[in-house]
Amino acid sequence: MKKICLTALAFFLTCMSMLSASCVKPDNGRGDGESGTGNGKLRIVTTLYAPYDFACQIAGGEADVSMLLSPGEESHSYDPTPQDIISIGSCDLFIYNGGENEKWVDGVLESAGGNVKVLRMMDVVDTVYTEEIVEGMQPDEHGDSDGNGSGADDGDAAGGGAAKDADADAEFDEHVWASVDNAIAITRAIKDEIAAIDPQNEALYTERLDSYVRELSDVRDAIAGVVSGSPRKLLVFGDRFPMRYFTEEFGLDYYAAFPGCSADTEADAATIKFLIDRIREEDIPVVLKNEMGSGTIADAIAAETGAAVRTLYACHNVSKEDYDSGVGYVGLMERNLETLKEALNGWH
Repeated sequence: MKKICLTALAFFLTCMSMLSASCVKPDNGRGDGESGTGNGKLRIVTTLYAPYDFACQIAGGEADVSMLLSPGEESHSYDPTPQDIISIGSCDLFIYNGGENEKWVDGVLESAGGNVKVLRMMDVVDTVYTEEIVEGMQPDEHGDSDGNGSGADDGDAAGGGAAKDADADAEFDEHVWASVDNAIAITRAIKDEIAAIDPQNEALYTERLDSYVRELSDVRDAIAGVVSGSPRKLLVFGDRFPMRYFTEEFGLDYYAAFPGCSADTEADAATIKFLIDRIREEDIPVVLKNEMGSGTIADAIAAETGAAVRTLYACHNVSKEDYDSGVGYVGLMERNLETLKEALNGWH
C-alpha cells in the first residue's frame, strides 16, 4: 500500500508545539511503558512487533518500549495518530522498517528537524529483495507482471537498499525481519544504538544480546534441519506472501495468491484455481495463511482439496492474546517450525 498519511502529518506542528511545553510521554495504550517522565528509563518506540520484541529483549528493565501498532491491528492499514507522532518526537530511539508502507515516517522525521535518533531496519540487512510476482499470483494494482513469471533476482538490492537494476518503479519487499539471520542483524544493531545512548549499561546489553542471539540461532537451526530433511520444499499460501526472506533463507519454493504488500484481499478465479491445481498435483497437505489474514481464500482452497489450513507467522504484529501472554519472535518462529513439519512432511 502506497498511501502517505497526510492527515496525521497535518497535526505534526501542533504535536511538536505540545512537546515544547512538556516532554511527557503519552499513554497511547500500545506499549508497556509508564506514562510520564522522570523514571530515568530510555524511551524506545517501534512501528512493528518484531523490532518491539527485539528491543525488549535487549533493553530489559532499562527502557520503556512501545509499538505504534495495537496488538491485533493489521500493519498495512495502520494510520498514525497525533499521539503516535508525539511518541516518535519524544523518544530516545525510534525503530522503523523503512519500506513503502512507512513512507509517512519520512515526513515526520523531516519535520522533527533531525532531532530523533532512528534505526531503519532495511538499512541493516545485507540484501533487500524486490517484490516478485511468481507464477499464478494475482498482481496488485501497482504490479506490471502478467503473473506468468518470477520477479527473479535481477530486481534484488544489496547493501541496505541500493538497487542493482535501473527500474525506478521496482518495489522493495519490506519484510526483512522474516529471515532469522536478518533478525539477528537487526537485534545487534538495536543493541549498538541502545548502548550508544546508555553506555554505562553496555555490558548488560551485550550479555542480553548474546543470550538472545543463541535463542534465535537455535530456532533457525531447527527450522533448517526440518527443511533439509523434508521430501517437499514447496509452500502454498492462500493469502498475501510476506515470507520471501524466510523462504530464501531456508531454500523453500512457494506459490501465493498475492504479493506481500498487496492491497487485494479477494483473489480472482484463475488464481484460486491455480493454487488448487498445485496442491492437487503436488499432493500438498497444508495451505497457509498469515496471522492477520482472514483465511477466506485458504479456507476455500482447503474445501476443494482437503488440505489443512495452517498459519505461518510473519511477525508484523501479534494477536492481543499472544501479546498479553508474552509470545515473542522466537515463540512465533517455533510455531512456524511445527507448521513446516506438517506442510513439508505431512506430519501431524
